[in-house]
Amino acid sequence: MTVLILGGTAEARDLAAQLHERGVPVVSSLAGRVTRPRLPVGEVRIGGFGGVEGLTTWLRENGVRAVVDATHPFAERIGANAFHATQAAGIPLLRLARPGWQPSEDDRWHWADDLEEAAALLPGLGTRVFLTSGRQGLAAFADLDPLWFLIRCVDPPGQPLPRRHEVVLDRGPYRLDSERALMTEHDIDVLVTKDSGGAMTAAKLTAARELGLPVVVVRRPPRPSAPEATETTDAAAAVEWVLSR
Repeated sequence: MTVLILGGTAEARDLAAQLHERGVPVVSSLAGRVTRPRLPVGEVRIGGFGGVEGLTTWLRENGVRAVVDATHPFAERIGANAFHATQAAGIPLLRLARPGWQPSEDDRWHWADDLEEAAALLPGLGTRVFLTSGRQGLAAFADLDPLWFLIRCVDPPGQPLPRRHEVVLDRGPYRLDSERALMTEHDIDVLVTKDSGGAMTAAKLTAARELGLPVVVVRRPPRPSAPEATETTDAAAAVEWVLSR
């Protein structure tokens, strides 16, 4: 039995390690968008499959018996491809999704459905923006000339970018004291983030709360689902699901 883990996340690496310890053959698939990804234990495949048809063929040719989609909550394309390919190949699919963030009563959150809506909200919230939505989709903010942006991402972003900006290349986990100092040093008055969830990047939300800053949070995109689709937020439950196959 071979299990395909669609990953790149901490949850995917944790699951691969646990299955490897139990002697389950695992192939972890990474999209290859990050220059120096953190690699899981076991066999690793980097790069796309060629859409739904390519993934369906790969699953059949490699004797895959189960697929765990542990990709980033905003990895829309591979999530949809995984759903349709496993349906076509008749292979069970589990979605291992980290819980989203929840605001406290002291938070000043403004929800947006996408990056374009997030950009539209900014002029009424602040002028110095800490933009932590990743390097994809930054064109949505490119025309906000009156605003200044501190853009943080793992790898250098492509064009177009906001005219007034500074780029910081860094990778989590982030500490609260560092996040607070970064925002204070750059006079940040509004934070933009995606609802990625997890503890590795949550410190910025606590720092924004302590500093009394508004936060624009982009909602997670919907994923295709079916009555037989299975989802969990717990890696231990994912291990049991795989073993039960």
